[in-house]
Amino acid sequence: MSDPVLAVERLNISFHTRRGVLRAVRDLSFHVERGETLAIVGESGCGKSITALSLLGLVPEPGRVEGDAVRLEGRNLLALPEAKLRRLRGARIAMIFQEPMTALNPVLTVGEQIMEAILEHEKVSRAAARDRALALLERVRIPDAKRRFSDYPHRLSGGMRQRVVIAMALALSPAVLVADEPTTALDVTIQAQILELIDELKRENGTAVVLITHDLGVVAEHSDRVLVMYAGRKVEARATADLFARPLHPYTRGLIAARPQPGGGRARLAEIPGTVPSLFAMPAGCAFAPRCAVAEPACGVAVPPLMPAEDGAVACIRAGEIHVPEPAREALRA
Repeated sequence: MSDPVLAVERLNISFHTRRGVLRAVRDLSFHVERGETLAIVGESGCGKSITALSLLGLVPEPGRVEGDAVRLEGRNLLALPEAKLRRLRGARIAMIFQEPMTALNPVLTVGEQIMEAILEHEKVSRAAARDRALALLERVRIPDAKRRFSDYPHRLSGGMRQRVVIAMALALSPAVLVADEPTTALDVTIQAQILELIDELKRENGTAVVLITHDLGVVAEHSDRVLVMYAGRKVEARATADLFARPLHPYTRGLIAARPQPGGGRARLAEIPGTVPSLFAMPAGCAFAPRCAVAEPACGVAVPPLMPAEDGAVACIRAGEIHVPEPAREALRA
């Protein structure tokens, strides 16, 4: 097997504040192969989006990114100076940001913004960059692309703005595409179109995709492997089909059980009691223990290490002891 296009080794992200050091991500490792989609899931505050930003060197101050390596096509991004990182950002690794309206410059036309990415990285004429930008708008299925090329972002719908962001991300055929909630606030029809577009581009170019989402239905349909994060740590990572068929970590089981079920009517949704702990007040031992229905005294003593489990890994001393009810499995298949 060839080396993964992206390999993250013991990534740590911290924020140094007046109240102390916040460790947002701890000892996180994962990899993505060419043509593969890795979904990262978990509640808000678990470290998904800050992990995505760290891959492109975009963690804001006072954030600090440390770790053994973040290797993109064999190059350790953590060891590169900013000038060299800028040459890779957008060209070999690109990002679809969560909110397209804030990701786009309101005073530049959408065509100019796509051209800017091309001109920044390649020595081509403006005419050639314009032709490529227009072709990208057509590729992401912007209606009447020639006219929309000269529009400002506020004149486009949310779905079209997201397509422009995707066009910018794909302008230089990156090896890795990081998609942070790419369908947030879009209606279900546009969501399906955008996700199918990402899948199509992945198949055509062999692009590796890191997909960050709260939607387990999207994960089930559009990912190859799943990484579950809780309180900044990886708690389970397995092939998508295996994880949905038999989730091992109590947190993963809780996420799956909380998903709406077809035909559920007005029945109350299952929920995980409590909330994600504050980074200033992390519990001893397993961070999920205070919310876990199967926790035992040993869970509050030491952080459980990641252990090999069913072609993946899980961090729980009681992994797999309780199964997901069949109705919840049926909901995931729907």
